Amino acid sequence: MIDDRVDKGRRRFLTAVTSGVGVVGGAFAATPFVLSMTPSERAKAAGAPVEIDISKLQPGQMLKEIWRGNPVWVISRTPQMLESLKTVEGELQDPASEKSVQPDYAKNEYRSKKPEILVLVGICTHLGCSPVQKFAVGPDSGISDDWPGGFFCPCHGSKFDLAGRVYSNVPAPTNMVVPPYKFVNDTLLLIGVEEEAA
Repeated sequence: MIDDRVDKGRRRFLTAVTSGVGVVGGAFAATPFVLSMTPSERAKAAGAPVEIDISKLQPGQMLKEIWRGNPVWVISRTPQMLESLKTVEGELQDPASEKSVQPDYAKNEYRSKKPEILVLVGICTHLGCSPVQKFAVGPDSGISDDWPGGFFCPCHGSKFDLAGRVYSNVPAPTNMVVPPYKFVNDTLLLIGVEEEAA
């Protein structure tokens, strides 16, 4: 004869243990799916802001860094370089940077927050080549005696001034891109982050 008495305490214990094992097993099973939806460390690094120490950057020099797989140039412009920007405005396609990509704070004659520091994505806007800097002028510059310097793309002959503005009658359609950036302090620049609105 079968004993109809039920140990309810034991039944509750077994139900709780089985439920707990099911929850833990479900969490272990769901973990790979949840993790697959978050960006990898490589993807995070590809879009992460980049710090550039500009403490040793001298006037007339350029630093190069990589941000989002693209070269970023930081140029310390001399007073003569800044003065040359005014002399070429009539030769430029978009001197006021109205058709070009830059943050609002860089939509000025210098295309920068601080006139002496220029930050550019070092890619020609024609076909994505990387221009070379030509800060020296004269017969040894390789371009022309009357060109005050800037950036020259040897692939198809596009020229940009010392603010990354494109000259007229060259293949590049727009000025070089100014990425979002902010000055953390006087010696540290953060590329990929803009200043918060006050």
